[in-house]
Amino acid sequence: MPVTGLDPYDDQNIFAKILRGEIPNKTVYQDEFVLAFHDIAPQAPVHVLVIPKGAYVSARDFAARASDQDIAGFWRAVGRVAADLGLETEGYRLLSNHGLNAGQEVPHFHVHLFGGGPLGRMIQPS
Repeated sequence: MPVTGLDPYDDQNIFAKILRGEIPNKTVYQDEFVLAFHDIAPQAPVHVLVIPKGAYVSARDFAARASDQDIAGFWRAVGRVAADLGLETEGYRLLSNHGLNAGQEVPHFHVHLFGGGPLGRMIQPS
């Protein structure tokens, strides 16, 4: 079910279950702040999700409630994952959906990391 962006955190969402080890994933990187893993339906040659280990619904929720250490740790991990995957030279895209109109499907803040080839336009004109 799509997320409105105002929903409370659902501890039964798929990412919460992955963080608890209830659902397997193809881990790319993990530390005290994040878990990064391959998307099960990749939209690019490289498509990794980076999720904070805390219970945050959206980017706004993460920015408002996470500690400065958690925020810094998250974004440093995103950069490290991109570098570890060899995406720095050719480039990559970061995407985070927020709410219903953006197509957020999982009520857990996350960033999509795309790369590994030309990605095309970010948004197609109407």
